[in-house]
Amino acid sequence: MRTKQTVHGILEKSKFCKDMTVKYDSRLRERKYGIAEGSPLSELRAMAKAAGQECPVFTPPGGETLDQVKMRGKDFFEFLCQLILKEAGQNEQFSQEAPSDCLESSLAEIFPLGKNCASTFNSDSGAPELVASVLVVSHGAYMRSLLDYFLTDLKCSFPVTLSRSELTSVSPNTGMSVFIINCEKGEVKPTTQCVCVNLQGHLTGVTKIH
Repeated sequence: MRTKQTVHGILEKSKFCKDMTVKYDSRLRERKYGIAEGSPLSELRAMAKAAGQECPVFTPPGGETLDQVKMRGKDFFEFLCQLILKEAGQNEQFSQEAPSDCLESSLAEIFPLGKNCASTFNSDSGAPELVASVLVVSHGAYMRSLLDYFLTDLKCSFPVTLSRSELTSVSPNTGMSVFIINCEKGEVKPTTQCVCVNLQGHLTGVTKIH
């Protein structure tokens, strides 16, 4: 319900996407915590401690393991890439809409990650053809597993300003991560490039509601 409220709040304020159809996918659901579902985080930590494990890797009875969540994210991501390739192949106008400027540099200016952010990208990549812009709204633990898939399996290129702890932390509520995905027919794995992770500058000055 929270993700549905979030995405509709985004579309409501958008100048370009008000009338877009939202597609829901069960593969984007938060990690299942079994008997700990709905319990305070303190109880989950207590259960993990009693089992002699750290909280992030601990799986309560009936819950999903981190690998299971990661595979769910992998399945969704591969489905999304194939869907984009299929629709791009059916629509010739996509080939006429390549941006004139370097996409990586443009995104780095919009989503800054410290000084010289644009220099962390490969300047020799040219101007990639943008055939789709996709917004995915999910939950913190799920997104962390998806980031792990990007990092370990797809060997995603991340800005040098990001530390390992930042890459493995849970996203704050409404935190934004931006990626450039280059997938082509016949390729085993798409090329992934990170612009920013868990950005929350848009929350500056926002009053927290309890």
